[in-house]
Parts: sequence; structure tokens; C-alpha cells
Amino acid sequence: MELRHLRYFVAVAEAENVSRAALKLHVSQPGISRQIRDLEEEIGVQLFERSAKSVRLTAAGGAFLTEARAVLQRADEAVSRARAVAGGTAGEIHIGYAPSLTVQILPPALRKFQEQFPKVRAVLHDLSTEEMLAQLSAGELQVALTVRPPASQLRGFRFEELARYALRVAVAPQHELANAKMIRLEQVVREPLIAYSRKDYPEYHTMLEKLFAPTGCKPRLAGEHDSVTSLIAAVESGHGFALVPECLACMVGARLKLLPLSHSLPPLAVGAAWRGAVGSGLAQHFVAAAKAGVLTQAP
Repeated sequence: MELRHLRYFVAVAEAENVSRAALKLHVSQPGISRQIRDLEEEIGVQLFERSAKSVRLTAAGGAFLTEARAVLQRADEAVSRARAVAGGTAGEIHIGYAPSLTVQILPPALRKFQEQFPKVRAVLHDLSTEEMLAQLSAGELQVALTVRPPASQLRGFRFEELARYALRVAVAPQHELANAKMIRLEQVVREPLIAYSRKDYPEYHTMLEKLFAPTGCKPRLAGEHDSVTSLIAAVESGHGFALVPECLACMVGARLKLLPLSHSLPPLAVGAAWRGAVGSGLAQHFVAAAKAGVLTQAP
């Protein structure tokens, strides 16, 4: 049994006449009659009562008509969905992100993307940079919102810069330096430093090494954390300083003070990485939405 058998059957059942059904389907009358007979032989049931001028459904034919219509509808829906997914207007997109770096990027990006592609489900994954790149390579993610990785880690990927954020020193509001207009590196070196874990965020520790190299000293690491929420809590409790991107201000509110450094590294470049390959249509649409969303946030 093929879909054409069902289409022919439904057309004859609705027209109650083989000639009219053949005309509608642009096939010959003998051809459609033969297909209906083949269908009846295959399922072992008479579907029509035939007369010289018309055909009428049997009770079995009436039951079969309901199911045949449902099958054809599902087949049409399957074709439409496959075409929509191939065209990037439906389906699912998996997005990796770093919360502290994308707090100003992700919400407007999602809004813009869902406005354009309401039938696409966006699935978010809170991951480290290394995890994002690994899952991009494996095809488990379609887009990663992250700090720009080293060029050696971007082979096979495309990267679109979306924003740049200066480093800030995060301190508890009750800290004696909380009201300072500027913090010097020498002051940071003397204080306990709260950091992200080296295992999950090796690029963060590479940045720390570059930042403190001119002082000839290493920072006093007082603790390592695998999430921004635990890092904020540690700083808020007075355990030490933290070096964070300036965009974190909208996450911490009044819980922390973010102070500028007198000498710092160039701003952190944050953007979208994705595989520039076949099937990257949705990824490209999301990156375009993220770029548009960032523009709406510009002062």
C-alpha cells in the first residue's frame, strides 16, 4: 500500500464517482479503478458498492476513509515540517552560554530570534568555554556565546564578536575600598582573590597571569568557583576580591561594587561561535538576531 492508493481512494469516496475523481487527480479512469481494486485486494475488504453511474462507501469503506484522511494529513504535515526544518523556520536550536559574559546579550538575542522564528525551540545550556567548544565540535550545540577563544581553538568554527567588556574589581559594599574611584593592581595583589575554577575556565587563569605579570607577583587565590552565582556569594560575604566583566553589574545590583582598574588588559571580546557548515542555517539566524539584539541595548 502506497500513499497514492490512499489519495485515489479518498478522492473517489468524496466524489462518489470514479470519472470525477480521475478528472480531479489528472489520471485516467481505468488507472484509478485499478488502484482501488488493488487496495481492496491488499486489505481484503470491499470498500465501495458500485453501480453503473456511482460508487458508495461500504461500512468498512467509511471507517477506512477516516483513517486514510488522517494518514494523508500526517504525511503532509511530515513533509511540511521537514521542509521547514531544512529551511530554518522550525525545529530546535541548542545554545551554550556563559552567564556572566552574556547577561546583556542573551535575553535580547532570544527575543529577536523568537520573534522571527516562533516555531523554533531554543534550548539553553550553561557551560564553560571548553565544554561549549567540545559540544560544538560534536554537533550537540549549534551556537556558543562565549569569550573569544584563542585562534587555535577556533579552527572549523566561525566567530562573530558581539560586545566588549572591560574588567572590573568586584568587592563587597562594606569593604574599605568599596568607595574608591579606581583600584590599582598592587592593591588587588595584597587582597585574597576569588576566581573561577582553573579546570572549567583555564582561559580565565591565563587572563589573570597576563594581568598580574607587570607586577611580578601572583594573586593570592582564596577560592575557586565553578559558577558565577557562587563567586558572587563568596565576594559578597567578604572573602576577597574578584575580577569580572563590567556587564556583571546588571546581575549583582547592590550586592557588590564593581570598580575600574587603573591598569588593565584590553576589554574582553564576547561573541557567538558556530560551525560554518551544512545545517548551520538556524545558527546563522540566531547570530543575526543576537547582533540585532545587541544594537537595541546600545545607549
